[in-house]
Amino acid sequence: MMNFFSDDTRRNPYPAYDQIRGHSPVLHEPNADLWMVFDYEGAKRVLHDHESFSSVIAPPTAQTSQWLVFSDPPRHTKLRALIMRAFTSWAVAGLESRIRELSHALLAPTLEQGELDLVADFSVPLPLMVISEVLGAPIEDLPRFRRWSDMILTLSSTTSGGEEAERAHREFRAVTTEMAASLHGLIEQRRATPKDDLLTRLVEAEVDGERLTEEEILGFFQLLLVAGHETSTNLISNAVLCLIDNPDQLARLRAAPELLPSAIEEVLRYRSPVQAMWRVTRREVPLHGQLIPSGKMVMPMIGAANRDPRKFQDANRFDITRDPNPHIAFGHGIHFCIGAPLARLEARIALSALLERMADFELVSEEPWQPRQALHVHGPTHLPIRFKPGLRTPS
Repeated sequence: MMNFFSDDTRRNPYPAYDQIRGHSPVLHEPNADLWMVFDYEGAKRVLHDHESFSSVIAPPTAQTSQWLVFSDPPRHTKLRALIMRAFTSWAVAGLESRIRELSHALLAPTLEQGELDLVADFSVPLPLMVISEVLGAPIEDLPRFRRWSDMILTLSSTTSGGEEAERAHREFRAVTTEMAASLHGLIEQRRATPKDDLLTRLVEAEVDGERLTEEEILGFFQLLLVAGHETSTNLISNAVLCLIDNPDQLARLRAAPELLPSAIEEVLRYRSPVQAMWRVTRREVPLHGQLIPSGKMVMPMIGAANRDPRKFQDANRFDITRDPNPHIAFGHGIHFCIGAPLARLEARIALSALLERMADFELVSEEPWQPRQALHVHGPTHLPIRFKPGLRTPS
């Protein structure tokens, strides 16, 4: 059995995806008793067929059971409607100028040096700053946000159980207690003095006379902190990797900056920030000639689905003008990522700032980059790059 979780495979899982998809698009991994789905149509079905594949993968007593992404209708319907009242496209669009300010402020100290760690200096702090902004949390909370996010991410390594999993769950419970106390204080402040921020809108959101409980707001905060931060971080970092690896496409983008939104969609497909999700079968499910038993953990392999040659012509080629590009990097169906507009906005502004301020960039080292901590995501932990300062100044 191939080791999907080795650093080498996680840096470049795509040859393994191609090999397995071609042999059997549904694979049972016996050690963890996981069923992995590698083709586009199969993965898409697992993501959207909530009658057959449940998103409730944790017991009701677990804090993660409060997360929107791990709920089924009708509870999911209620939670999503309430959160959407607060997390509107209008609210996200209103962040554009502030994200641009933050992007240029983060890059400014590095411009004279001609070198930076893209991840540590830019693509990690930027989404954390944005989350701090939308919640109206003080900037002093950023180190805690980073620590909380890193701790929650370790839960992705607990599917096979054991002592490490027990430790991760204990630490997560401790972090949840700390986050709940911090959030309670912020919520009380918003109830006393409402502000124009996401947290106030979450507190005030109401559908059919129902409002979010404090525990539900905490669940969304944890999800936003982890998924929102990690997805945007890896999208920005992976975009730079793609452009460095494909200088013809970088030149094309510099010549036609209006292609940036299309380029971002291709990064989402080609190096999907989230490589897999989790579901549990509600009943026996036949799929590609195999029968997945009831109550089994299923992983739709999003990163593999987005390179399926039966759906994408020349699937292993990075093409910033690809059209159509029906990738499923943000999921599909009722669980389509609620933060997708924010991730796209952050990536567009961040990459615009990089292209404006850097006339050229390249990797500092030829050493293989270290993958991010969470097993289900794709992107580097560090990415030192050197560059020449660009001629354009921010508008």
